[in-house]
Amino acid sequence: MTDNEDPCFSSEERSRAAKRSTIVSILVNLTLSLVQITVGLFSRSQGLIADGIHSLSDLVADFIVLLASHHSGKAADENHPYGHQRFENAASLALGAILLMVGVGMLWAAVRKLEYPDTIPTVHTAALWVAGVALVSKEVLFRYMLAVAERVKSSMLVANAWHARSDAASSLVVAIGIIGNLAGYPILDPIAALIVGCMVAKMGWDFAWDALHDLTDRGADKEEVDAIVETLRSTPGVAGVHDVRTRKMGDLIVVDAHLEVDAQMTVEASHAIAVEARTRVLQRHRVLNLMTHVDPWRPC
Repeated sequence: MTDNEDPCFSSEERSRAAKRSTIVSILVNLTLSLVQITVGLFSRSQGLIADGIHSLSDLVADFIVLLASHHSGKAADENHPYGHQRFENAASLALGAILLMVGVGMLWAAVRKLEYPDTIPTVHTAALWVAGVALVSKEVLFRYMLAVAERVKSSMLVANAWHARSDAASSLVVAIGIIGNLAGYPILDPIAALIVGCMVAKMGWDFAWDALHDLTDRGADKEEVDAIVETLRSTPGVAGVHDVRTRKMGDLIVVDAHLEVDAQMTVEASHAIAVEARTRVLQRHRVLNLMTHVDPWRPC
């Protein structure tokens, strides 16, 4: 079976996977945020406090993911005839907005601290140990969450996984800043908080911008569209394919396509070919629905 022929996961399976990975993330982030903020206040490390607030923002993001995965798994209804998959896009947009706001807040706090460098205290060595534990924990969490996201092909879970990776990167920067502070360069601690703020804000912007495009009917990638067209063309009885249009619905795709069939065929036979083409596409690709229009074709 080729990559384009991987079986699709049902909404229920993807929802269960999202719930499991998100609960793990909630437990890890809750523990880390409490420890980081408490030790950060005790050790007078602005970088560690900023990292703890970042972990705390992950809890909000995790609850948004749980809410979105619950709604996106619902079946189509009268008000949502194509299903509820776009709740995932909306969740990704919310995640990006949260990251952006948290990043800007961290930047503001760090800049205010750098305005008065003489007031920056020397941190306690306990801050370095906590930063190291946080770094390892967040990297492990990222790898686990990304593996789940890629297995079920969920952009929302991918976004949340990379959110965890941003935490790991921020913890690394914070650890370096704490080491510099302990080595006699106190200013490195708020500089580390400044760098973390930039990283978080940029990632938030990227996620929000990407989700916004999906919510405004962005089409699927060219490679994926080409693979769908190839599946249609390989269907027995299909002489040609044209006017293929796609739009994203969560992590699935809605497709419209014109199929060319022999003009001498009966309506019933043409319909059977269109049904077979649709079945093949739904089985082989991440397609929620395929709407076909049959056009008569006459050999030259």
